[in-house]
Amino acid sequence: MLWHDALCRVVRAEVDGYPGFLRVVLSRHVAEMTDLDPTERDRMMHVVFGVERVLREMYRPDKVNLASFGNQVPHLHWHVIPRFRGDPHFPEPVWGAVQRKAATRPAVDDARLSARLTELLG
Repeated sequence: MLWHDALCRVVRAEVDGYPGFLRVVLSRHVAEMTDLDPTERDRMMHVVFGVERVLREMYRPDKVNLASFGNQVPHLHWHVIPRFRGDPHFPEPVWGAVQRKAATRPAVDDARLSARLTELLG
């Protein structure tokens, strides 16, 4: 876990070719954003946008994808995925057809990432 508060946590998604792929996961079990009260929705999105901001600052991706599906795991969570032109699927979604072999990406520094998330999100 990289960061957490009473509402949610930020964790690394172990996906080959995507070292900065993170998830923002709600602490309690609900399936949809509309299951949250307005204050919780605002806080959840503040965290999602904060994670995006930190990834952009630290890793300079070409694009960041945000997604919330829950089709297989109906527990509210957001995928925050830094995308690079050389990643295996670009410009397709990470769940789409592979376009090329993954380019080597620098490892993501969990300690720096965690510290910056704590600084930004509290």
